[in-house]
Amino acid sequence: MNSQWREKRLYPALGIFSILGFLYLNFNDHLEFALPVLVWNLPKMGFVRVNYTRFVLLEQETPGSPAAEKDLYVNGWNSYWFLEESAGGQSRYRVSEMLKRGADMGLSVCRTWAFSDGAGPNTLQIKPGVFNERVFKALDYVIVEARRHRIRLILSLVNNLNNFGGKAQYVKWAEEAGTNVSALRDPFFSDRTIKGYYKAYVKAIVTRKNSYTGVKYSEEPSIFAWELMNEPRCESVSCSPALQDWITEMAAFVKSIDQKHLVTVGLEGFYGSNSSQNYVMNPGDWAASLGSDFIQNSAIKNIDFASVHAYPHSWIPEANLEAELKYLSKWADAHIIDGQMVLKKPVLFTEVGGLHDRDVILKTVYDKIYESAKRREAGSGVLVWQLLTEGVEEYSDEFSFIAWKYPSTYKLILEQSCRLKNIPEGSTNWTIHHKDPCFS
Repeated sequence: MNSQWREKRLYPALGIFSILGFLYLNFNDHLEFALPVLVWNLPKMGFVRVNYTRFVLLEQETPGSPAAEKDLYVNGWNSYWFLEESAGGQSRYRVSEMLKRGADMGLSVCRTWAFSDGAGPNTLQIKPGVFNERVFKALDYVIVEARRHRIRLILSLVNNLNNFGGKAQYVKWAEEAGTNVSALRDPFFSDRTIKGYYKAYVKAIVTRKNSYTGVKYSEEPSIFAWELMNEPRCESVSCSPALQDWITEMAAFVKSIDQKHLVTVGLEGFYGSNSSQNYVMNPGDWAASLGSDFIQNSAIKNIDFASVHAYPHSWIPEANLEAELKYLSKWADAHIIDGQMVLKKPVLFTEVGGLHDRDVILKTVYDKIYESAKRREAGSGVLVWQLLTEGVEEYSDEFSFIAWKYPSTYKLILEQSCRLKNIPEGSTNWTIHHKDPCFS
């Protein structure tokens, strides 16, 4: 009986599963339909934790052995367009191509949008609490493909800008529902109804069960962190207390439903005029008028690491290259020191952009991170803004580029990946499906 059962049931079933796995791993990038994914076919990944000023991974060398804590230094990139392109169906293979290319450069973390609010065919949240399931499945796909290439994602949950809806869309929804927000300076951060909309959205995202794998996002190791907002800013400095309270409330809310993932704010790194002597490091007086504050916002209990952006060309447009680099060096030093001495948290440069001077801008910040990482201090990584692949040029801005079309930049990115990997006690995340780019 056992022999007949194996021949008639077990072996054919194993054959079918093997074929499905082969099809997914080799052809799913180009299929219009979604094959179910066997979780055990995906690479195993550990969750990222924070130990004082360092990112760490708990890794088990062998089954049954105690987990070893290893430092994690990040070299990564931004591709905000993943959700939009994945929702296009036939174009989603470009997401997979970008993830593969990132892995080929030794990159381990990608930051992307997990929001699209309002109208449009590829909108994720059509109105508060109402979702387009087809687009949600597109986000499922992004997460699965990241896991397949052993890339971790920083998922941003709403935009300060109006692109893809942003906080303005939330205010519009509240007004359409009859909420009077006219007396509020910046209602997104202070109105109870709007905060309720945001919490409901966050809960829907964090508790989502991936339609490909059946794994909840809150249990998914390929998610590096949740970002509360992309570049939060107030309409005026008078909104600063409301923003501080909002970050405190929302970070605690995320942690109440997901204890496994890190949370960050999404700050640009500007200093408030009263919080730090490093106020003088701001690119201009305008930076302190935006209501955000690197020290106060990042110091909140449930914020695990601080984020910083760097765009010297845009922030000090009158400066020549020498002045840009001098400013950028001081900007990086100030935040790394504050992460180490004041916040006692890791600092991740989540957007760094340059134009014709891209290589020297990147190298300046790369060197600061490498030197900090060698000392096991707060400088923990850089995400370049932003990488494209062929066919997605519509998402381009002045700082976007296709890395492999710029050999010197490609080499610079790869070299940073490799030298971070080779720091003693360090850890990397390259997929078993790719050759180690540092030893090719």
